[in-house]
Amino acid sequence: MASKDNRVIPPKERPFDVTAFLESTGIAGKATERPGGEVIYSQGDPCDALFYIQQGSVKLGVLSHEGKEAVVAMLERTDFFGEGALAGQVARMATATATSPTTLLVIEKHQMMRLLHEHHELSDRFLSYVLARNIRVEADLVDQLFNSSERRLARTLLLLARFGKQDIPHRVLPKISQETLAEMVGTTRSRVNFFMNKFRKLGFIDYNGEIKVNDSLLSIVLHD
Repeated sequence: MASKDNRVIPPKERPFDVTAFLESTGIAGKATERPGGEVIYSQGDPCDALFYIQQGSVKLGVLSHEGKEAVVAMLERTDFFGEGALAGQVARMATATATSPTTLLVIEKHQMMRLLHEHHELSDRFLSYVLARNIRVEADLVDQLFNSSERRLARTLLLLARFGKQDIPHRVLPKISQETLAEMVGTTRSRVNFFMNKFRKLGFIDYNGEIKVNDSLLSIVLHD
């Protein structure tokens, strides 16, 4: 295609559709439906497959010896999880729970290894995903070490709203309880409730049964 001034305009690159690709390989036959609240796998279970979220959302939580749970990730459509199987992980390090009605593709370890070796576009996308997850984990650790619980909560809400992603942010968050937010932030439910009310009064969020995140919440994270 050429423009009016005869400049050649390259065709728009077609995005790689991971779901369509996985379905084309026959893996779609292993799609499974999980209701909200159901455990997909538990901490300590054998680590022999990974999962791809087609629809819904998943919480990854770790339980300490004292019985205290920490939420380490909230995942949603187009996310992988359980990828430790590819790195030789023998047992699950966390418990995965569906937080809403969820459709998953179950990919056996040997299947994924074959696909990554044979299809370079998939391996490139998967590598980018894993690297982005590692960067997120490092940022979470810094957040826990150096930031206040108020700032950690603001950052968590922005991440759940997909702030800064190329696609349009959710704005309205997937259903999530204050208890889960407290587990993600590393504080108490009462502190989360206090800050949520504060954010609402300042106009940073709309909070009436569901949470709508406004761009102004970013000021809490950027404030020195």
